[in-house]
Amino acid sequence: MEFGLFVQGYVPAKRAKADPEAEHKALMEETEYVIQADRSGFKYAWASEHHFLEEYSHLSANDVFLGYLAHATDRIHLGSGIFNPLAPVNHPVKVAEKVAMLDHLSGGRFEFGSGRGAGSHEILGFLPGITDMNATKEIWEETIAEFPKMWLQDTYEGFSGKHWSLPPRKVLPKPYGKSHPPMWYAAGSPPSYAMAARKGLGVLGFSVQKVSDMEWVLDSYKTAIRDAEPVGGYVNDNVMVTSTAICAETSEKAREIAVNGGLNYLQSLLFRYHDTFPRPAGIPEWPELIPDYTPELVDYLISEELMICGDPSEVLTQCKRWEAAGADQLSFGLPIGIGYEDTLNTIRLIGEHVIPEIDTDPVHRTTRYRQAS
Repeated sequence: MEFGLFVQGYVPAKRAKADPEAEHKALMEETEYVIQADRSGFKYAWASEHHFLEEYSHLSANDVFLGYLAHATDRIHLGSGIFNPLAPVNHPVKVAEKVAMLDHLSGGRFEFGSGRGAGSHEILGFLPGITDMNATKEIWEETIAEFPKMWLQDTYEGFSGKHWSLPPRKVLPKPYGKSHPPMWYAAGSPPSYAMAARKGLGVLGFSVQKVSDMEWVLDSYKTAIRDAEPVGGYVNDNVMVTSTAICAETSEKAREIAVNGGLNYLQSLLFRYHDTFPRPAGIPEWPELIPDYTPELVDYLISEELMICGDPSEVLTQCKRWEAAGADQLSFGLPIGIGYEDTLNTIRLIGEHVIPEIDTDPVHRTTRYRQAS
């Protein structure tokens, strides 16, 4: 199992009120988290693309963010989590150009994650005539197979679809090196995992919240990918899942950080904006918040495998549960509200004590697929 980091430009109102430069500092701190992850042996860093989601995510221009990190890092693969390729949001040709450019700037370390967006407030801002989020599926479906053609055909043959069109043109630059960057899809429901597998796409499993969720994820994905007809030059057989992670020198310190980190606020914002995600029973409607975390609740979340938290030995044990369940990649969503130094310490400790015990392959899984194509 490989390891990744996921950042999204979280700027809670409490921080913004206390510091007029809070937005700037949050974005700059998140570049430092990725740089530290690179030094600490993490193999992947994913940056979100969100629009209009105040507090929850101010990372709208993730292509610019990733371009900076391409120069600031050496080994870590940099991924769009996601680039939204729906024509009313980002013209598909411009997305293809950005992917190829980032592939060059990173020396072949770019990972192309795509998706349809996770909430109506965000996506329907670009699609004012549409009231049903399901309509975005049709736009994505007609677009995704065109990207490899834009990259691999000397002159792209062009496209005439329901939602966008382009006459034959040379789409430049071409990707760096062999074939094209690995392709991923941000999936939610079990049918989405199977659909991605049939297209040969890796899955960004942002909806997987606990180890027991891996059973239906793997069943739907790994079964379908055996008969994949890849839209690209190769199959990217990969399931990435995300989890909260807090690691400190002692178990007591890690739990103290979790209790005092204001984690409930980010979770409340998630359900405020992501109305396509299932809403568990008991989750209040915004602006009412999920209750503050207590020591008892933190212990419960750890026991239910809904949070990775503890000293390095505990975190190693918890990560091994994900490995045993079959996750190909475990990415930690950071920041989650805890302070800058505590976040950097989590990355350093996991890199020193956890990753070497689990990920012993020096080569990225996606690199092997790309080079074998």
